[in-house]
Amino acid sequence: MMKTDSDYMQLALELAASAKGNTNPNPCVGAVLVKDGVIVGTGLHRKAGEPHAEVHAFNMAGEHAKGATLYVTLEPCSHYGKTPPCANLVKESGVSRVVVATMDPNPSVAGRGISLLRAAGIEVEVGLLEQEARKLNERFIHNMVANRPFVISKFAMTMDGKIATHNGHSKWITSEEARLQVHKLRHEMDGILVGVGTVLADNPSLTTRLPHREGENPIRIILDSELKTPLNANVVNTAVAQTIIVTSDEVDEAKVNRLTEKGVQILTVSKTEQGLNLEEMLDELYEIGITDILVEGGAEVNGSFLRAGLINKVLVFMAPKLIGGRNSKTPFAGMNIDSIEDGLQLEFDSIEQVGPDLCITAYPAVEIV
Repeated sequence: MMKTDSDYMQLALELAASAKGNTNPNPCVGAVLVKDGVIVGTGLHRKAGEPHAEVHAFNMAGEHAKGATLYVTLEPCSHYGKTPPCANLVKESGVSRVVVATMDPNPSVAGRGISLLRAAGIEVEVGLLEQEARKLNERFIHNMVANRPFVISKFAMTMDGKIATHNGHSKWITSEEARLQVHKLRHEMDGILVGVGTVLADNPSLTTRLPHREGENPIRIILDSELKTPLNANVVNTAVAQTIIVTSDEVDEAKVNRLTEKGVQILTVSKTEQGLNLEEMLDELYEIGITDILVEGGAEVNGSFLRAGLINKVLVFMAPKLIGGRNSKTPFAGMNIDSIEDGLQLEFDSIEQVGPDLCITAYPAVEIV
């Protein structure tokens, strides 16, 4: 069967997705070169600082690139970063046509790469499988637009919306299959965030544990306005993974010193009526290179991100269980609202079965930047 432009772009997207989590702060990009119906080159951006997808594809294709069509998931860059601009490489390659899934939101590119190619007489088409390409790079696009990390609120709950019993017992709501999927997600993230309440109750390690390979550990971020984190907590073991404790700028200096001596990084932010200033925290974390954060905190932490309007994506693992109880814990605590209309309206994106559980992905109906 004759392959179509969509088939080749789908392959480019799959190549790009295979490096998810390894390219931060850069986007995931895949490229495919096709000549006379034959794939002559493929490539992907494997890691920040390494050659871009187009470079690998052209190296594979060699002289066969002349007259070929290039399918690329993101507009070729037109600026010098850690590597030379790909738009110049594409222009000089001799390709006759370029199909781009989506434009690059980076202000240093933002259509310049496409304009450069068109000015060189190359046919350029933009928008093929654009929605899929934008979803693949939702973190990067958010970074470029908002200049702060992309925040995913992840939690596990029963069918009646409970995350723990009345006495806080929560192990395990979901299945081993669901927990493995969470560890795969941790592998892709720069940061993982919980509140000190979770540290005190569960003493989690917040590391990545994969069955057949060593996973990348995200930076552990702990919200702790009074520095209650014990010195023997697993998250204070910084040999395993880096830990940042976010606290108030009014905190006792002696407590700070005890934790920094253990290798913990302390980030101080101002306080608001609702608690620590989360916007200020996100800005500071982005400055030090954290581009996305998986919020695995309890109800109070979830509630604080909800009130601040800082959730960009919701990931819910729902177990086929009912526990009931008026005092059982729900995913979001904090201030009560008076009207249903005041709640955050979400749009379902996908529902997937993971073992016996469901994984539900949703986004705010109005994009939060």
